[in-house]
Order: sequence, then C-alpha cells, then structure tokens
Amino acid sequence: MNTNPLLQKFTTVHQTPPFDKIKTEHYLPAFKESLVKARQDIAKIVDSKEKPSFENTVLALEYAGKQLDDVASIFFNINSAETNDEIQAIAREVSPMLTEYSNDIVLNETLFDRIKTVYDSREGLNLNAEQLKLLEDSYKGFERKGALLTGEDRERYRAITTELSKLTLHFGENVLAETNAFKLHITDPADLSGLPDAIKTAAAELARREEKEGWIFTLQFPSYVPFMKYADNRALRKQMYMAYASRASKGDEHDNKAIIAKIVNLRLEKAKLLGYQNHAEFVLEERMAKTPTKVNDFLNDLLNRSIEFARQDVADVAEFAKKDGLKDTLQRWDFSYYSEKLKTEKFDFTEEETKPYFPLDKVIDGVLGLANRLYGISFIENKDIPVYHNEVKAYEVLDENGSHLSVLYLDFFPRKGKQGGAWMTTYGDQYIKDGKNIRPLVSLVCNFSRPTQETPSLLTHNEVTTFLHEFGHGLHGMLANTTYKSHSGTSVYRDFVELPSQILENWGNEKEWLQMVGQHYKTGEVIPDELVDKILASANFQSGYLTVRQLSFGLNDMAWHTIMAPFEGSVSSFENAAMAKTELFPEVEGTSFSPAFSHIFAGGYAAGYYGYKWAEVLDADAFSLFKQNGIFDKATAASFRKNILSKGGTEHPMELYVAFRGQEPTLDALMERSGLVK
Repeated sequence: MNTNPLLQKFTTVHQTPPFDKIKTEHYLPAFKESLVKARQDIAKIVDSKEKPSFENTVLALEYAGKQLDDVASIFFNINSAETNDEIQAIAREVSPMLTEYSNDIVLNETLFDRIKTVYDSREGLNLNAEQLKLLEDSYKGFERKGALLTGEDRERYRAITTELSKLTLHFGENVLAETNAFKLHITDPADLSGLPDAIKTAAAELARREEKEGWIFTLQFPSYVPFMKYADNRALRKQMYMAYASRASKGDEHDNKAIIAKIVNLRLEKAKLLGYQNHAEFVLEERMAKTPTKVNDFLNDLLNRSIEFARQDVADVAEFAKKDGLKDTLQRWDFSYYSEKLKTEKFDFTEEETKPYFPLDKVIDGVLGLANRLYGISFIENKDIPVYHNEVKAYEVLDENGSHLSVLYLDFFPRKGKQGGAWMTTYGDQYIKDGKNIRPLVSLVCNFSRPTQETPSLLTHNEVTTFLHEFGHGLHGMLANTTYKSHSGTSVYRDFVELPSQILENWGNEKEWLQMVGQHYKTGEVIPDELVDKILASANFQSGYLTVRQLSFGLNDMAWHTIMAPFEGSVSSFENAAMAKTELFPEVEGTSFSPAFSHIFAGGYAAGYYGYKWAEVLDADAFSLFKQNGIFDKATAASFRKNILSKGGTEHPMELYVAFRGQEPTLDALMERSGLVK
C-alpha cells in the first residue's frame, strides 16, 4: 500500500493538506505518480469513441489531473514560504516535467479537434453562461498555447516553454539567495544613531540567534526599510542601499542579467510563433487594457499628471536635507532618511510612532472583524488543522448563516526559506461538482517584524495596509462561488485582480476603522485622535514621488515585453532608457533594478505590472461608493460581494465592475485621493 500522504485521500479537517505528515522526500514520488494518473485522465478523453460533447470533453478536461493540481499547489507554495536546498532541487527537476505535461495536452491534435468540434457547435448546445465561458476559455487557451502550430514550430514551442519554466525558477532562486546573503553586522553602538529602539532590539536578537555580538541588519523589508529611514550613518545607508540595489547583478553565480536576456528573447520568440508582434501584445489580448498602446498611453497619461508633483517632492526633500547639513547631492540612499525627517517636521509624525498601537494580534482581530462587519463572515482558529510551520495559524471561516466558507492560513514573519514581500495564494480553489460546493483553502503570507523578548510583533501603519491588501485578495478567494475552478476567486484578468485587494486598503485610512483596531500593546489605550489625524494628514505625503516610482516599474516591464527584435547589450542601459522620463535621481553605478524584479521575471506580472495602477483607478472609483453610502454599509458590501468577489472570472471584468458601480471608472477619483490635482 502506498503510504505517501500526498497520494492518500486527505482525512484532515476540511481535507486540508496533512502538513504534519508530508516530508520533503514525498514530493518527487507524488509528482511522478500523479503525473501518470493525470495523463490517464487525458488519454481517456482523447481515446473516447463518443461524439465530442461539452460533458465528455470540456468538462472532463476541467476535472482532469486533480491530484496533480493538489500536489503542485502544495509543493510550489512551500517552495515560496518554507523552502530549502532539497525543495529547490525538486522544483528544478519537476518544472520541466510539468511544462512537458501541459504541452502534451495543448499540442494534442486529437484533443484540440474534440474541443474545436464542441466549440464550433456551441450555439446549438443550449449552454448556460458559465458553461459557454468555460468552453470559450478552453478553446482560446489551446489556441494561445500553440495548438494551431505544426511541425518544427510546434517542437520549438515545446522547447521554449520548457526552458522558460527553468529560467523563471532560477531567477527567483537567485534573488532569494542574494537577499539572504547580505548581512550588515554592527558592533559600534554609535553606528546605531537615529534608529528606533524596536529596530535595534530586533537587530540585537538576530545577532544573538547567529551567536554574534552587536546587531545584524538584513535586506528583508522589516530590517532594510527602517534602517534606510532612520540610520544617521550615511556611509552605512549607502552600503545597505548598494547591497539591495545590486542584488543578482554582480557578475557572480547569482547574476540574473543573462537570464533576463534569455527570458525576454524566448518570450518574444514564443509570441511571434503564435502570431503576435511581441510578448505584451500576446498577454494583453486577455486583459482589460487589451493593447500595449493602451497600457503605454495609460502609464504616460498618469506620468504627465504626476511628474511635476514628483519633482517637487524630491526638490522639497533636497532642500530640507541641505538645511539639515547635507553638503553632497541628494542620493537614493538619502531619500528615505531625509524624507522621513521632513515628514516628521511637517506633520510632527513618524511611521514608528504608530507601531505601539498596532500589535499584530489586535490587527488580526481588526482585519477579520472588518470582514465580519462588511460580509457577516466569522473566523475561528482551529489548532487541529495541520500547518507547514509552527508560526502559521489556521482558521475556519464561516458564512453569516454558519455554513463553512473556507480555511484561512496566516503566516506573518520572515524566515530564511521564505521569499520577501507579501502574497495571497491557495492550496485549493472553490468549485461546484456533483451538487457539492467544494470550499477553498486560502493562505496569506507576509514578512512583518517578529516579536522580541520585550515586545509583541508591532506593525507600522504601512504594514497594516499591506495586511489589508493581501486580505482583500484572500476575500476574493474565500467568497468565491463559481461552478468551475478555472473561473474561481482570483482566476481573473491580471489587471482586475488587484481591485479586491486595493479597495480594502482604503479602510486603513479611515479614522473610524483605525480607532477600532489601534490599541496600545501595553496600556490598551485606543490610538489617539491626534495620531490618527497625523496618519491621515500625511497619507498623501510624497504621493507624486510614489506614483512616479510605481510608473517607472510599469514602464520598465512594458519596455522589456514590447521589444520587436531579440535583446542584446546591457541590461542596465536598457532599463535606464526605459525609465529615463521617470528618473528623479543621479544614476548609481553598480546597481540595476531589473535583475531583482521578480514580479515580471519570476512571477505572473510580465506585461502586467501596470495592473497595480490600473486597479488603483478602479479601487478609488469603487470606494467612492462606500464613502457615499457609509464605509460599513452592508448593502454596498453585499453588492461588491455579489458582483465582484463571488463571480471570479465568469464574466468580463468591466461588466462586473459596472454591475457594482453603475458606471465605468475614470482617473478623477484616484487623482483626487492621491492629492495630485492642481
């Protein structure tokens, strides 16, 4: 009998992954066996002697390879949140196997012929809207994955996709290795000048864990960001900045520049094989924005509206720095430091002041409580649900009527085996089969400051909004209610997926909610009016600069993915040209942004990074309805749940948006909210 827990029926609460039983050595055999089973599922469809129908072809394909999907989602989520050398080695081995399996499906002519037969007769099949959408998506998906290619083109497509799966994995591994490799070890207390006590305590604890004297600072955000904001020692700020901004671009074994060239050239070649001029044109066909021209027009329109504000923001900081004694030109490693000082002078406020009022446990209660108030859902921690690390918490999520909605995992602290940043993912998506609504397993992964011996984990206001953002994605997953997994939750256009996350951030700038959440970790005192007023008054501080910074990332992404001929030459020269019109500082030799731009080279945001700003337009416009009706208005929330959160990808995003909002969005609400109106 096979004892591999990944290949057994999960008998845990809500059929969650049995993390307490899964060992690293189980993954590779599980992949191999579930790949065999998945291929059998496909063969059954291909070899069927029955006339192709929606049920025996399209629906059968939708359900094929479920065990493989489960194994892959568990494995690749662990590779992001709790990896090690062995897991990374398995990832390198199985990624090409999975790409080959995927290619064998979409390049199977008999299978495509069966789908095409159903597709061509769709008007006479009496399909409902979701069935028709699944059929259309299936047909289009095959087309977009090379089903119409023949001969050498078909084989070349296979080779390209296999190579890309390896390269994107390798890119991410290099960024993680580079982030982990650097440590600033300080032994002289004078070098800590300017740093808040909580940051020094965390650094001292890290040094203790590594059995060293003094203090250790790393490139993980909870360490790096406050160091750049508060450290008086300019030389050390520069050292930290140079380490961060040169990750994966130093010409060593972890250098990503050659990998970037290979990735963008292969993406271009693949797009051309499929009949597109470039990768962006291929990607954007399935996005709200539709074309590279429309995306570039959107980015440039926003840039034109915000660049003067951004230049003024930088000029204000440069002027302040000069008055404060900076004799040199303001450099990138100076900006956060003097910007924070200017903010303190202007608003009598620093981000660090907010931390005592946002202990993580209270913020968790506040964020879950917001979901309860808006949607009536409740969260009960269940310690019987196995977790993949002892710091992870698991909750059962119940709907207003008490029925089971979802499992939610929360994972908050940086670890050596965990990628930086914050994200939402799933270990299983919602769908309906045989009359049963299979509920999702949702996970939120963040990198917040750890508790110390003196204090619990304390969040800045900015980290509170990060939590809200990821929780918004989580609600999109938890409240999903579609027939098919392919349409469920966050399975929507990439430039729509950020709407549910970004709209939730708005509550983080509402006094009424902040005073429900903010309680001093020692005294229990509610966050004072005065401090909330300062948070809100400073919300648009440097918004011009921050807008242009985001636009620079979007323009960089679009430049890489609108090349029309294979890229040759210098990665840093290319990106400098792409980002030139957003540039607000002198160039720094030895640094490069793209080699650590994991969103587009190791994640799913290639030709899609603009989506963050695109979704800001949507979320500002959508939240204006909550502002109009009341930020806790249940009817508005119910409409948002019904028209956006539960619908997933069952309809075109603009149709869903208009059903909620009653109109298409404009830039006006975003510009007004950001204070970028003259």
